[in-house]
Parts: sequence; structure tokens; C-alpha cells
Amino acid sequence: MARIGKKTAEAGAKPANRLRIIGGRWRGVPLQFPDVEGLRPTPDRVRETLFNWLQFQIRGARCLDLFAGSGALGIEALSRGAEYAAFVDREPRAGQRLTQTLARLGATANAAVYVEEAVRFLRREPQPFDVVFLDPPFASGLLAEACAALEAGWLAREAWVYIECPADAGLPALPAGWSVHRTKRAGQVGYHL
Repeated sequence: MARIGKKTAEAGAKPANRLRIIGGRWRGVPLQFPDVEGLRPTPDRVRETLFNWLQFQIRGARCLDLFAGSGALGIEALSRGAEYAAFVDREPRAGQRLTQTLARLGATANAAVYVEEAVRFLRREPQPFDVVFLDPPFASGLLAEACAALEAGWLAREAWVYIECPADAGLPALPAGWSVHRTKRAGQVGYHL
């Protein structure tokens, strides 16, 4: 007896290097991202919670997606009404894919992609942002340095900073004047606003 066909994936499993927008005008739109070491998109459930937290701050906001990777956070913000999003990632393949995705979505007029180290980017002339997403590769050790660098004029007067880090590591020391508004855990991921 011959077996015809071959089951290639578990039922209901997501294709590798693919995610979807959770809400807003691009709800359900799939995004693909390159296979890059350390690139770990924010899970759907975490993004849903985060954007529930930010539902009254995101419309019309200027957003900075540092360590952008797949761009899921910045694109989700644009989908939900953010005015502008800057995406920063050191990996050229991630930057190229982000540029292609933004063009496909018709979002190039209110977005910019920078292929550059995040901390180096923060040495530029600062522009204030209303919402900043910080989700560096967990092993990079750059979180505290990025938080400190944001203090040089990158944050609007009442800015919100989202931080994602290993749940067991906890938050790094935050700059004076920052306070934790919300915090949650999903598996190995700790996320904080």
C-alpha cells in the first residue's frame, strides 16, 4: 500500500517566519520576516495585551521601533492609527523585508527604516517620540544602554516605553523619572510599559 501525500506540518501550526497583524486597518494581514539569529517577534497574545494598554495613546502617535526585527510592533501601531513609525534594526535582511512590507501596505509616507545599530542610531540628533518599543535580542545586553540613550531627547513629554525582556531577568535599572505602569509575563517573556 502506497502512501500518497505527506503531512508537512502539525494541524494549526503557524508557518515559520510569518505572523499576522492583530488589529486596525491591516488586521489579519500576514507579515513575513527573514530567518535571522536572535529575531524573535513579539507573540500575538503579548501584542494584543500591549495595544490594549496603549489604546488611548497610539492614535496620532509618533512611534520608534528599536531593534525592529520583523517590525510587528511598529506596523501594528501604524495599523491602529499611529501617525508615524521609525524602524531601526542592524540586520540588512530585516531592513529590506521591512521596506518591502511597508511598500506593500502603502505605508512608506509615514514610516522610515534605518539599517543601523540601535544605540548608534540614538546618537543622532534626537526627535521626540510618543511611544518607543524596546525589544532587543535577549542575549544582547543592550536594554539598559538603550533606555539611558533615550533620555537624550528621544522621548516626548509624556512618552510611553514598552520593554520586552527575559521574564526571569526582570527589568534593568530604569532612568530616574521612569515608572512602571504595567507589567506581565507570557512564558519566558516579561513585558512592561
